[in-house]
Amino acid sequence: MREFLGLPPQASAHAPQVDQMIVYIHWLMLVLFVGWGLFFLYTLWRFRASKNPTADYAGVKSHTASYLEVGVALVEAVLLIGFAIPAWATRVNEFPAETDSTIVNVVAKQFEWHIHYPGPDGMFGRKDLSLITPTNAIGLDRSDPYAVDDIATINQLNLPVGKPTIVHLTTQDVIHSFAISTLRVKQDAIPGMEIPVWFVPTVVGDYEINCSQLCGLGHYRMRGFVKIQTEEEFEAFLAEEAALLQGAD
Repeated sequence: MREFLGLPPQASAHAPQVDQMIVYIHWLMLVLFVGWGLFFLYTLWRFRASKNPTADYAGVKSHTASYLEVGVALVEAVLLIGFAIPAWATRVNEFPAETDSTIVNVVAKQFEWHIHYPGPDGMFGRKDLSLITPTNAIGLDRSDPYAVDDIATINQLNLPVGKPTIVHLTTQDVIHSFAISTLRVKQDAIPGMEIPVWFVPTVVGDYEINCSQLCGLGHYRMRGFVKIQTEEEFEAFLAEEAALLQGAD
């Protein structure tokens, strides 16, 4: 069914749960489409003019249609209460411990994704909007001791496989939507808010980050890339970026 629906590959721990919900919803829609279609054809045949030359002002006295509507509502309630709400509650209430996770700040800005990693000290440095320049898009205050070793990239997010990732999502301008379809991740970035979202990458590979919220004339080119790699490769990436940072100093 997943292949028939054209769903992208699953590359996160929660992707099967999301896809299961999507499949259930499509089965329900198929049953409703076929069922109501057959019911419509039946009514055309049952109340055709040749068999009913005179209008029946009393109408249909059967309550079958009402029972069917109640049944559909009950199935939808089961999907909502039994699957959708528990899945959502897991995403928003059961965050992994930060000590066991990769923590990344992602700042959306027309029309780029700015990625901010803490340095070897594990602490994020201070940011100040007054410090934003073309070469310092997130306003990182390098005079802050915690910011000296921070790593910043544009449109390139590197993450280790098999380890929880917590992304703190913000935006500098309008509403954006951080979406990685293969990881089944999608979260709006709202001006004035920092919104956390977490997931566990499970498959090594290169995937796309898209903005799925119309955000201006350049919306079409607001795309980034996420590389899921082994822990060793991720540590090598951080070391390389740290060396480049020291060289720039």
